[in-house]
Amino acid sequence: MELGFHLPIFDIDGGTPAIAGELARVGEAAEASGATWLSFMDHFFQIEPTGLPAEANMLEGYTSLGFMAAHTSTIDLGLLVTGVTYRHPGLLAKTVTTVDVLSGGRAWLGIGAAWYEREHRALGVPYPPLAERFERLEETLQICAQMWDPANNGPFQGKHYQLAETLCSPQPINRPKVLIGGSGERKTLRLVAQYGDACNLFGSPEEVAHKLEVLRRHCDDVGRNVDDIRVTIMPHDPRPEPGSTDEFLRAMADYAKLGVHTAIVMAPGGSPAKWIDGVAPVVPRLAELG
Repeated sequence: MELGFHLPIFDIDGGTPAIAGELARVGEAAEASGATWLSFMDHFFQIEPTGLPAEANMLEGYTSLGFMAAHTSTIDLGLLVTGVTYRHPGLLAKTVTTVDVLSGGRAWLGIGAAWYEREHRALGVPYPPLAERFERLEETLQICAQMWDPANNGPFQGKHYQLAETLCSPQPINRPKVLIGGSGERKTLRLVAQYGDACNLFGSPEEVAHKLEVLRRHCDDVGRNVDDIRVTIMPHDPRPEPGSTDEFLRAMADYAKLGVHTAIVMAPGGSPAKWIDGVAPVVPRLAELG
């Protein structure tokens, strides 16, 4: 099993002027640890699950990935996950392509149906009903696939999006892998089976096992091998702490038996690079789980 790092908090020791330098150190620490994934959220206000108020620091996700592309050389980069409502899909595909080119082929498209109504309303971003957001998500997945097909420059005619051309030049160095966030059994996991290269799941080993069985059935319906889909999880409790990783490894062993490929853990604020240095010894031990 591999380890990934997710950075949801930008309240950094030293205040706003210290953020850029700390993120550069985070990239260095994450790669030195042997981790394979580094991500940010796609939000404009801080979210309540972090325990912080909306007014806490938050950076725009793709700009931050562009910065990290310049301060890393091997680790995969993505958002966990892009809100489908925030960017027109043609522009989103171009943005992800830019990150991929500037990172040497390391960009992922993490994407989901979006949920944080407050920041939509506050910033004037339309927030359609859930069913429509899922329709837009599927069309966005189709548009991105077409944008990344050099043999097909358009047009695209959908219910919600109409593109006269899907020209994307340069093409990505590596076609970005698509991680679809969420574990809804009827819609989200169907989209994973049809369009995704990876999923991101939450819950106990028993809950994840159930979701994977649902995903397997969706894959059977579309004629796809479920083993081709990379499975990631975000374990909230326990998580590795410097000098205390045995409990985390015991918990991850149960997920490894299910075929989970990557555990993505959330770094704290303050000095996240130092925290990453402290948990780095867990990476080779996690790899031993399979």
